[in-house]
Amino acid sequence: MDPAAIWSVLEGVPDPEIPALSIVDLGIVRAVHDGKVVITPTYSGCPATQVIEQSIREALNASGFSTVAIETVLSPPWTTDWISQVGREKLAAYGIAPPDPAKTATCPRCGSANTEEISRFGSTPCKAQWRCRDCLEPFDRFKCH
Repeated sequence: MDPAAIWSVLEGVPDPEIPALSIVDLGIVRAVHDGKVVITPTYSGCPATQVIEQSIREALNASGFSTVAIETVLSPPWTTDWISQVGREKLAAYGIAPPDPAKTATCPRCGSANTEEISRFGSTPCKAQWRCRDCLEPFDRFKCH
């Protein structure tokens, strides 16, 4: 089994909550080895985990890798550090501020740092709701964890 070919297939599997990114971009895929794909959900209670596993299975089957297993591991837990640089760029282009330990977020629409958090709870548990004080647009910011 060619791990590079499997990685290529996985790069085409979109995240169900942020379809502009692949599960590889988000760092959900941890490894491809020994006839299996190892994944870690963004958090242990992520409601999209089963959808992600099903999407992986369908993509692998369609590409002739039906014997490749899928293993979900929770330790070590997923971290936003695993999001690739390409994934961070795709998040911003999609209108979501990428995770950053800075106290303020950069508006993905106009680039201003004059922003404020309006709610710790965004469209999904891994995001917070922010607003730009310059362009007045609301946006999600991916939480660091």
